[in-house]
Amino acid sequence: MDLEKLKAIFALLEGSDVTSLDWKNGEESLTLKRGNLASPSLAVVPPPPNAASSLAVPASAGRPEPVVAKNVYTVTSPFVGTFYRSASPEAPPFVEPGHSVRKGQVLCIVEAMKLMNEIEAEVPGKILEILAENGQAVEFGEPLFRIEPAGS
Repeated sequence: MDLEKLKAIFALLEGSDVTSLDWKNGEESLTLKRGNLASPSLAVVPPPPNAASSLAVPASAGRPEPVVAKNVYTVTSPFVGTFYRSASPEAPPFVEPGHSVRKGQVLCIVEAMKLMNEIEAEVPGKILEILAENGQAVEFGEPLFRIEPAGS
């Protein structure tokens, strides 16, 4: 299968609820499976008495839920890949600590299988911390950014 066909298939699946695809065309066949990449919900869990300040939201099937602690939203990597802060080596970073971001704004790119995947803010707010280094390999579920949600 050529790369353009594969990119077209990924583009069709992006934004859909499809989690599994089996495709066959003559001698070519393709099986794609992915976890549920729907936007996770933001939930604040009250701490038990004398608990540590970091609270984990229970994980659901598919993608681990982000960590919420004291009104901080953690953006995690949806794939294994390479983290990039900008669209190209000469371009400025998408965001810096202290920047305000809107929901849907591109925060970074994670390159996976030679495809550049834009990672977007799932909540509006202020970038508190960038947790990955440019060009660093990242794992599925690895924290990338901490955002203080707007209105917190």
